[in-house]
Amino acid sequence: EVITTLDKAKSLAERAGKIAAAKMEALKLVDLPPNKITPEYLGDWAKSLGKKAKLDVKVFDSKKSKSEGLDAFLAVGRGSAKDSKFIILEYRHPKAKFHLGLVGKGVTFDTGGLNVKTQGMHHMKSDMGGAAAVLATTQLVAEMELPINLTAIVPAVENAIDKDAYLPSEVIGSHAGLSIEVIDTDAEGRLILADGLSYLVKNYKTDQIIDLATLTGSSIGTFGFECAALFSNDGNLSHGLQQAGEEVGEKSWPLPLWDNYGREMDSEIADIKNYHGKPFAGAITAAKFLQAFTHEHPAWAHLDIAGVAFGDGEFSKTKTGTAYGVSLLLRYIENQL
Repeated sequence: EVITTLDKAKSLAERAGKIAAAKMEALKLVDLPPNKITPEYLGDWAKSLGKKAKLDVKVFDSKKSKSEGLDAFLAVGRGSAKDSKFIILEYRHPKAKFHLGLVGKGVTFDTGGLNVKTQGMHHMKSDMGGAAAVLATTQLVAEMELPINLTAIVPAVENAIDKDAYLPSEVIGSHAGLSIEVIDTDAEGRLILADGLSYLVKNYKTDQIIDLATLTGSSIGTFGFECAALFSNDGNLSHGLQQAGEEVGEKSWPLPLWDNYGREMDSEIADIKNYHGKPFAGAITAAKFLQAFTHEHPAWAHLDIAGVAFGDGEFSKTKTGTAYGVSLLLRYIENQL
């Protein structure tokens, strides 16, 4: 028998167990290989969480996604034999203090598409690190019965290459109604996030939105593997995420969202292009692209977690998932309560 003088020892231990279990799920989702972690697997994972916890879960297949107007999302998965899944989880609490929206990039494997990656492709099983963080956080919020409303969206796709793959120079549609000129098929994460963000804003009244995505090598060029790149149009949200990250060791640092960067994404033949094709400001221009699909929501934050979701760890000989985002989001949410 363990004896302790610590107050609330049992509830603290239970809390720690729930946090550990959620982080283990996030690690597993990132580390398992892409023949196991497919869009369908992520959809089934969400459905199974819905049966265990107080959650409503919807998973759209390609056909349903088409009828919902998720054209940018569908374009990315067109070249894959694995059907894309658009996953929505809704957690509601009767004493909710606020409504938070989460969107996580769920590219279960990223070849780069026809703009094929030329190095490090075997690490691209980790390109759903944002999805893992969002799914695990949703599990944690539901299990801890936190007094918030949470709507989480995970667009899950595989970016593969075959006769149906989307082409550089295509002009595709989007849920927001904006046409997108595809400059680079390896700038695919922002396409699925664009539809995820737009769908969330149009269908749910959220007070704040946070998206997490292993989005750009540029963010690693800026910060190395120390922290996530943070973008937000709301100072309180930005400071809150920074502060929460400092408290739990999941750091982020802000970069600007100035309008001039957005002009880099102007297209001559569509409303916007998905890549500016230049070797500078890649993380910022990607964030400006995403912002164009938020319907001017007043409190949105984007965390580019490319450098922190997957890396060298003390317990593994190979690169491994970090569960970055789970502790950060939990601390951020609890700081608001």
